[in-house]
Amino acid sequence: MNTSGPSRDEGQSALLRAYFEKRTNLVRFFAARTGSLEAAEDLAQDLYLKLSTREDPLETWAPVALLYRIATNLMLDRARAAQRSANRDAGWRMVARTDLGGAEIDDAPAADEVIVSRQRLSQLIDAVAELPPQMGRAFRLHKLEGLSQIQTAQVMGVSVKAVEKHVSVALRTLIRKLRP
Repeated sequence: MNTSGPSRDEGQSALLRAYFEKRTNLVRFFAARTGSLEAAEDLAQDLYLKLSTREDPLETWAPVALLYRIATNLMLDRARAAQRSANRDAGWRMVARTDLGGAEIDDAPAADEVIVSRQRLSQLIDAVAELPPQMGRAFRLHKLEGLSQIQTAQVMGVSVKAVEKHVSVALRTLIRKLRP
């Protein structure tokens, strides 16, 4: 009498036993239909997970036939999911692309333009930092943070005329410093 618990076969459903017996054939079955041994191995693993995690094991008089039916459904589900993903991606490309004369055009700026823009931005940041304190604060509040001249004057505790002067002098200074 065996007291060490149920044997492997006793604790498994007929479907899992059929899976272990037919695993090599299942991989070939998947590979023939997907054209990829890697995809076939993934499908075989997914099939095992599906069978082994079932709470209520399916018992049947034809476990091999049911096993192949489940395998086929799993493969079809994966193919449908891949098709939905491809359709979704194609739809996004159609909406987000720019088309000129039937040719798709990339709207992204060229790499050299990106580098030049970053350099110019860095120069602007440095130039703003070099402005006198009150002038720099007025410029940042009005031009960079978007406050109106009245709001900027209230925040700074100065007149609107002072803000106008600070901002206009700051703009002239920045233009002069940043001119190529």
